[in-house]
Amino acid sequence: MLRARLSEALVASTAYFVAYLVTFQILMPLQNAFFPAYPSQASLLFLPHGVRVLSAWLLGWRAIPALLPGVFLVFLHAGGLNVFMPSRLAAIAIAVTVVPVVFYALKAAGWDLFPRADKDPCWTCIMGVGVVTSLLISGLTNMVFGSATAEYIAFLIGDVAGLFFLMLGLLYFFRFFGNRSPKA
Repeated sequence: MLRARLSEALVASTAYFVAYLVTFQILMPLQNAFFPAYPSQASLLFLPHGVRVLSAWLLGWRAIPALLPGVFLVFLHAGGLNVFMPSRLAAIAIAVTVVPVVFYALKAAGWDLFPRADKDPCWTCIMGVGVVTSLLISGLTNMVFGSATAEYIAFLIGDVAGLFFLMLGLLYFFRFFGNRSPKA
C-alpha cells in the first residue's frame, strides 16, 4: 500500500510540477508577448489547476498527500525560501485541500462524481467542480496574499482555461493512442 501511495505522489506531483513548468516557461512568455500591457503575473492558462482537479477526482482524499510535494516544489521554485512564510504555507494548504473537500462535500450532498466502473464520468460536472474550486482557491489565496481584484480574476480565468485545455488535450491524447491497434 505504501508503494502505491508513493507512486501516486510521484505521478501527481510530477504532473503538477511539469504543468507548472509548461505554464511558466512556455505559455507565460507567449502570454507576455501577446498581452504586453497585462498587469498581472498570473497565467491566463494555468495547467496545474487541471492536475489538481483530475487528481482529486481520481484519488479522492489521497490527492492531498499526492500533490503536496509537487505544490511545495512549485512554491519553492517560484519564491525560494519564502515558501516557509505563513502566507505561502497557507496557500499551499489551500491548493491541495480545496478540490478534494469540494468533491467530498458534493458526495455528502448525494452527488458522487468519483469514478466508478459502472458509470461514465460526467465531464461537464468535473469542469463545474473546477470552476467552483477555482473561485474558492482564487478567493482564499488572494485573501491570504492580500492581492488586488485583478489577480483574483486572472487566477480564475487561468484555472478554468487550464483545466479545460488540459482535459481537451487528454481527450485527444487518449483518442489518438486509444484507437491505435497493433498491426498483425
